[in-house]
Amino acid sequence: QVQVAESGGALVQPGDSLKLSCVASGRTDNGHGMGWFRQAPGQEREFVAAISWSGRSTHYTDSVKGRFTISRDNVQKNTVYLQMNNLRPEDTAIYYCAAAHVDTYYGPAMKEYPYWGQGTQVTVSS
Repeated sequence: QVQVAESGGALVQPGDSLKLSCVASGRTDNGHGMGWFRQAPGQEREFVAAISWSGRSTHYTDSVKGRFTISRDNVQKNTVYLQMNNLRPEDTAIYYCAAAHVDTYYGPAMKEYPYWGQGTQVTVSS
C-alpha cells in the first residue's frame, strides 16, 4: 500500500506564489508517477499537473501552463512539489496529490491514480 500526504496550502493574494509538497510512503519500491489535482467548491475534481517517476516528463493542464511547475526531489524521489506562481482567484481549490499505479504514467486520468492524499486548501483572495 502507498500513502500520500500533501502540505503547503494557504491563503494568499492574487499574484502571489505558493509551493505545495507531497510525499509518498509505504510500498513505493517500484516507483510511481505523481499527479496534482484540484477541486473547487461545487466543481468536479480536475487534473492540474503530473510528473513521471524519472522526473524527465511532465504534463500540465492548459490553464496553469507557464504559471505552475511540477518537480520531483532528486534525492527523495518520493517527494514531489507544485510551484504555483502568479496565482489567480480561480486557482482557489483543495489540491490533492496522487500516486499512479506505475512509474511511467503521468497523464490526467484519475482512474490511473489509486493512491490519494487528503488534500490541502489553497485560497487566492484579496
